[in-house]
Amino acid sequence: MNDLDQALADAVERYRAAHPQSARIHADALQALPGGNTRSVLFFAPFPPAMARGEGCYLWDADGHRYLDALGEFTAGIYGHSEPAIRAAITEALAGGLSLSSHTTREGALAREVQRRFPAMELLRFTNSGTEANLMALATATAHTGRRKVLVFKGGYHGGVLAFAGGGSPVNVPHEWIVARYNDLQDVRAKVAPHQGDLAAILVEPMMGSGGCIPADPAFLQGLRALADECGALLILDEVMTSRLSFGGRQALLCIRPDLTTLGKYFGGGLSFGAFGGRADVMQRYDPRSNSALQHAGTFNNNVLTMAAGLAGLTQVLTAGALDALARPVPDLAALARSAVDLKAPVTHPPLEGKVAAGAGAATAV
Repeated sequence: MNDLDQALADAVERYRAAHPQSARIHADALQALPGGNTRSVLFFAPFPPAMARGEGCYLWDADGHRYLDALGEFTAGIYGHSEPAIRAAITEALAGGLSLSSHTTREGALAREVQRRFPAMELLRFTNSGTEANLMALATATAHTGRRKVLVFKGGYHGGVLAFAGGGSPVNVPHEWIVARYNDLQDVRAKVAPHQGDLAAILVEPMMGSGGCIPADPAFLQGLRALADECGALLILDEVMTSRLSFGGRQALLCIRPDLTTLGKYFGGGLSFGAFGGRADVMQRYDPRSNSALQHAGTFNNNVLTMAAGLAGLTQVLTAGALDALARPVPDLAALARSAVDLKAPVTHPPLEGKVAAGAGAATAV
């Protein structure tokens, strides 16, 4: 064993010794879950820490260690773990009953707030995750166009069954994929040329998230907009992660109007959430008053807790000013890193005003 291998083995043993409760919890989970895991991204060897609670921008594991939550649930945890307005909204909703099997006042109010931020979402529908939102957007595009081919990009990630790193995943849904290089219009046009009459949708992240946080060139996105128009395809902007970059997401910053937009993450106030929406003529196909309406079911699409938490978060916490502050460049990344290691105070963009500061430590690193 060389020195590096020995150092790694010693580190693993120190980790095991410091996390006996997490080890026990993982061992118990192994009895029912493959690898003790039900969410692949959270696993690492020899076992992941089991978190017991969170408060503000901190987490505590089952062994009592405190962590700065610099992941923020991949932006779904942008509010932190104890935002008062969201907690109050959830408590109020709980008092009224969990599953009401009906429409409620909050779902329309939340939809209007989303629409206010994303005018291109002339009509929208809720789902339970960003993955589901992208699945429904693609289903909508294929139904609307009567076509099956979908253009995506190498390294792209649109959910657990829509992953395109390393040539794609064996569990991807079976659309007829055309996979091109990101930020390369020449490659896009070459790949699409033989299939222009069959292209239903172009699905793209305005910034490739899991693929390396690579921003799309504005000219690249404008080129995709033009290509979609030429082909009669729908341009779908996956803003599940990039929506936080301004009050109206990345599309507002770049003045690009997609045919469909998908959202998720923090819009549910930290609870399960997704949404897809866009052009009225496309989304109108889901209007149940029509005899030919497309069906879109989902027991928890309008669940009362997510509707309440999402509405409180958007209207009381994550205002336009708060989002502008959150997106402000960090002036001294080294100082930010030093403060994260020190763990003596929550890490925030300076200054980060308003209630959003409670979750800023989680938000700054994602």
